[in-house]
Amino acid sequence: MYDAIQGMIDKFHRKVGNDEKLREKLSGVVKTINIDLGTEFYFLKLDDAQITEYREGTEETVDIAFTSTPENLQALIDGTLRPMKGYLTRKFTVKGKLEDIMYLKSLF
Repeated sequence: MYDAIQGMIDKFHRKVGNDEKLREKLSGVVKTINIDLGTEFYFLKLDDAQITEYREGTEETVDIAFTSTPENLQALIDGTLRPMKGYLTRKFTVKGKLEDIMYLKSLF
């Protein structure tokens, strides 16, 4: 999943590069994200409209905690699992403040 998530990050950076409104919205925003896939764990840091850190492992305290399986995350990335349906059917969980979670939406 490491490469698939890196692909999402690359897509996000292209989107931010081409979307001035999104850049403005994310300007000055700093958020940390753990991704727990049961067998794989990743940490991301969103800082001023860029993912400035991406690595295996997690941090103890983060703004957003995303928990799922590799298969369900891949389905989200591929678009075969819609975010709202996945959330309602508990294919994944997201913990954090609603405002923070809305920043996560920018990645998809």
